[in-house]
Amino acid sequence: MFTHTFNMAETLAIAVCLLLIGRWIKNKVYFFEKFFIPAPVIGGVIFSIISLIGYNMQIFLFDFDGSLKNLLMVAFFTTIGFLASLKMLKKGGIQVFTFLLVAVILVIIQNFVGVSLAKVFNLNPLIGIAAGSVPLTGGHGTSGAFGPVLEAAGATGAMSVSIASATFGLVAGCLIGGPVGKRLMSKHNLKSPREVEMFLDGNENPSETKLQLNEDLLFRSIVYIVLAMGLGGFITPLAKNLGIVLPVYIGPMIVAAIIRNVADSSKMEIPLNAINVVGNISLQLFLAMALMSMRLWELAALAIPLVAILLAQKLVMALYAYFVTFRFMGKDYDAAVMAVGHCGFGMGATPNAMANMESFTAVNGPSATAFFALPLVGSLFIDFVNASIITIFINMLT
Repeated sequence: MFTHTFNMAETLAIAVCLLLIGRWIKNKVYFFEKFFIPAPVIGGVIFSIISLIGYNMQIFLFDFDGSLKNLLMVAFFTTIGFLASLKMLKKGGIQVFTFLLVAVILVIIQNFVGVSLAKVFNLNPLIGIAAGSVPLTGGHGTSGAFGPVLEAAGATGAMSVSIASATFGLVAGCLIGGPVGKRLMSKHNLKSPREVEMFLDGNENPSETKLQLNEDLLFRSIVYIVLAMGLGGFITPLAKNLGIVLPVYIGPMIVAAIIRNVADSSKMEIPLNAINVVGNISLQLFLAMALMSMRLWELAALAIPLVAILLAQKLVMALYAYFVTFRFMGKDYDAAVMAVGHCGFGMGATPNAMANMESFTAVNGPSATAFFALPLVGSLFIDFVNASIITIFINMLT
């Protein structure tokens, strides 16, 4: 069998090519566009399938330099830290706090379900985490980050399980949202308020801020990101000395969040739009590298247990949105829309949640509350909280 290890530059070049291929395919295939399948996922999975064929036929086996992949991962999650503004959370009001609580409870339940079913199938409990909140509430970015952490802790195949589960979640979340909302509307005889109340102007949410990017803004954003990464790098070894295992990006996320909140309190300007741009580019390249290096042959022995766990997670999500999200959020029309969105959010990503809600409200009427609270939680807070909870579970199970 021919084997080859690609160096850093070659790995980056292949990742860029796969990203371009993924974008081209996504533009051509309606299914990928409809379910918001990320372009790097498309290109990376195609390459990993080719690698699977080469491995099974004993023709070739490729390995890749992971140095740049790890750097890009830390850079992306550092940019997430800059979005964790306590000021924004406070401005969001009770609905944002409530939905954040609902989302956090779901994260815990997803991990309990995953771990419990993994034990039923006599699997490493950490595989349950890889099919829990890591891929579902977390998505592909969190999967790519925690997959290697779980494998290093002894869960063979956790990376492939996480990525496969995240892809399943993107589709499943879009499929269950509508039926849940329709049932809630029918059972509770809900009606939409026809007047849309404006909760937030366009300048309040940093994800909506429009700035003209230039060299100075990009340079400043990179300075903030690099400083947070550098300072945060001291946190992981300090935690390890205390017997706590933290992913390498948690420290930089914490430092970035501190910088953001100090800036909010001191009226210092941070180029958030430019930071988001850097973060998004880092995420796409990181995902392409993570997925193209997947070893799908490691999934063979986990196929039946993984399908069972994911179907159970899908059922849990539907029941949770119906019985918990709807009731916590007020048992009215806005709460029903939030339940619809939570199906996409809890199984996939914020864009899936927005797509679910847009489809639902296009027929039944607008909901300003839902379109305000859910993306605020999804874009600013849940990744930070989810990573912390996953870390606690990993430390409990190792």
